Amino acid sequence: MTSWLWAVFTVLAAGGQTLRNAMQRDLTVKIGTIGATHVRFLFGLPFALVFLAVVLTATGTRFPALSPRMLAWTFAGAATQIAATAMLLAAMRDKSFVLITALNKIEPVHVALFGLIFLGDHLTLTLGIAIVVATLGVLIMSWPRGGAAEALGVKPVLLGLAAGAMFGASAVGYRGGILALNHPNFVVGATTTVVAGLTMQVAFLTTYLALFDRRTLNALIAAWRPSLFAGFMGAFASEMWFLAFALTTAAKVRTLALVEIFFAGLVSRNMFREGVASREGLGILLIVIGVIILLNI
Repeated sequence: MTSWLWAVFTVLAAGGQTLRNAMQRDLTVKIGTIGATHVRFLFGLPFALVFLAVVLTATGTRFPALSPRMLAWTFAGAATQIAATAMLLAAMRDKSFVLITALNKIEPVHVALFGLIFLGDHLTLTLGIAIVVATLGVLIMSWPRGGAAEALGVKPVLLGLAAGAMFGASAVGYRGGILALNHPNFVVGATTTVVAGLTMQVAFLTTYLALFDRRTLNALIAAWRPSLFAGFMGAFASEMWFLAFALTTAAKVRTLALVEIFFAGLVSRNMFREGVASREGLGILLIVIGVIILLNI
C-alpha cells in the first residue's frame, strides 16, 4: 500500500489544484494577475500552518531545524512557483482554461531533466517512455482547431510553456528542500517544507504589493470571501504534492499529475462553458497509456 501512496497523493493534489486554478482565474478579472497569484499564498498559509500543527501534535514531534541547504532549495521552489503561477494566470486570462492547462502540462519533460541534473533522480527508459507518451497526448489535446498555431496567439502559448518550465523547476526545488530536511517522518518533512515555502512567498509578495501596488493589496484583502476557498484548495493541493514528492521522484509525480487535464476539462465544461476539440479522445488515450506505464514501473 505504501508504494502506491504517492499516486493517491498526486491525484488528490491534481484535483485540488484544478479547483484552485479555476477560482484564481475568476479572481484575476477582479484583482489582476499578481493579486490572484498571491491568493494561493496569502490565504493558503493559515491553512498550511493548521495542517502543520495537526501533524506535529499527532506525531508528537517538535518543529524541525531548518538548515541553510533546505532553505535554499525551498526558496528556489518558492520563487519559481510565483513566476509560474503568474504566467499561467496571465495566459488563462486570454485563452481557454483547458487549453492553457494542457500547454502547461509539458512540465514533466522539464521536471525529468531538472531532477536528473540537480537531484540525480534516476530516469529509466520506461519512465522516459511514459513521460513522452503522456506528454504527446497533452500536445494533441492542446493543438488548436484547424491545425493553425496562430489560432492560439504567440503570447498565451509562450506563457503556457514558460509556466510549465517554471513549475518543473519549482517541483524539483521543493523535492530538494524535503530531501535536505531529511526528516525520518515524511509527513512532517513535507508539511514543514510547505509552510516554509508559503512563508517565503507571502513575505515577498505582500511586501512587493505594499510598496508598489497598495491598491491591489487592498482589493485582495477585500475579496477575502472567495479567496478563502482558493487559499484552502491551494494549501491542500500543496500538502498533497509535497507528500508525493517525499515518497518518489518529481518526474513520476508530475507525469501522473497529467490527470489534471481531465479535471480541467470537466471544469472547463461545467464552469466556463468552453467547448473541447473532437481529437481529445486520442489525447486522453495516450495520457491513459502513459499513466498505466508509469504506475507499473
